[in-house]
Amino acid sequence: MTATRPPHRTASLKRLAELSITGWAMVGGVLLLLVVAVNMISVIGGIFGHPFPGDFELTEMGVAIAAFSFLPYCQLKDANVTADVFTARASIRIKAVLSLVASLIALGFALLLLWRMYLGMEDQRLYEYTTTILQIPHWLAFVPILISLALLSIAAVISLLNATTTALTRYPYG
Repeated sequence: MTATRPPHRTASLKRLAELSITGWAMVGGVLLLLVVAVNMISVIGGIFGHPFPGDFELTEMGVAIAAFSFLPYCQLKDANVTADVFTARASIRIKAVLSLVASLIALGFALLLLWRMYLGMEDQRLYEYTTTILQIPHWLAFVPILISLALLSIAAVISLLNATTTALTRYPYG
């Protein structure tokens, strides 16, 4: 009889994070489809003299939230824009080290944006800014954006750990 090892806690947390990040990107995709639907309804309604009130406000908020929701997934899947022409002839280890540095930078930017966006949300809430037509408080759009930035930080940590493992263990001699 072969004994099976219980799953490692870190692997379980990583898998949970990956599923959360993927699910969050899917939610962003659904939101983007809803934004398209609102615009279609507004255009069709406009033809008949009844446009959708506040369509620009909902589009502005929806697209911003959706765009931020895709960032963690792009980081997790290493799908960010890269200039491969500079690293085409580099060794696997050099590429891993550059990936490690990029992950550190992504983590730094994610944490910086998380901090500053949180302060921006607090300002929007303090001054009670709302959209013009629908009177939606601006700070509400910041909540899912902050969740996206927290997930981006987690994705950057995962990619940092993956790059560290690759750089130090798989290709120790270049």
